[in-house]
Amino acid sequence: MLLMGKPVADKIKEEILKTVRDLRNAGKDNPGLAILRVGEREDDIAYESSILKNCATVGIDVEVVQIDNDIDMASFLDVIEKYNNELNIQGILIFRPLPEQLDIKKISKAIKPEKDIDCMNPMNMEKVFEGDTSGILPCTPEAVIEILKYYQYDLTGKNVAIVNRSMVLGRPLSMLFLNENATVTICHSKTIDLPGVTSKADIVITGAGKGNYFGTQYFSEKAVVIDVGINFENGSLCGDVDFDSVSEQVTAITPVPGGVGTVTSMILLKNVINAMKLQSN
Repeated sequence: MLLMGKPVADKIKEEILKTVRDLRNAGKDNPGLAILRVGEREDDIAYESSILKNCATVGIDVEVVQIDNDIDMASFLDVIEKYNNELNIQGILIFRPLPEQLDIKKISKAIKPEKDIDCMNPMNMEKVFEGDTSGILPCTPEAVIEILKYYQYDLTGKNVAIVNRSMVLGRPLSMLFLNENATVTICHSKTIDLPGVTSKADIVITGAGKGNYFGTQYFSEKAVVIDVGINFENGSLCGDVDFDSVSEQVTAITPVPGGVGTVTSMILLKNVINAMKLQSN
């Protein structure tokens, strides 16, 4: 079975549209997002264009803040503080990586937690590790859970292997799975006999950043595979999983492109709505 991201993203989109319609009917302004982009990196500009397009389809207003690449730390913090206090801005998104002169730890703490739609502020991550999902959740981990729930997988008691231990994906995702009463194993580059671990799992999440790396030996026939990898091989976008061979073997798998990334993009906008609700409360 192919677990496409589009129907999941469309469902989330409908929820956002309903919220925006309700706001308009109540005579209130659209939700507002501020994008802070430092420099002119091509991938940042492409990402920005995608966000602007998605926001336009759901009625989220966007202000793009273009910042010189040589900005100093104090000035950057001033920019964050400005948008922390802007009443018409409910969400703040900072493109990363940042130039070397900017301290990412200080910047992460400077964003108001209730406006931090990319879950940079450690207070938001702390909630995740406490099992509190009432705040703003990291986009990609939430996208993984949304896909599994949309396709009606019962996660209770399932054995889950996550091949990633980063704070962006593996660690927060493990907490979200624990909230669903799954049993989680986090794997990484030092894991002994990785195929032996993943092939015993009901659900496998790959986030190793190695194009077409995971072959059939890593999965059982019963496995549900969520491929979070984004890689370029011979000029083409691909995931971590050797899709052609593995898709013939496993129970279900997400494609790349068209899988997790599609949902993650819409989760980002959902977080703007969640941020607005947190602030209104």
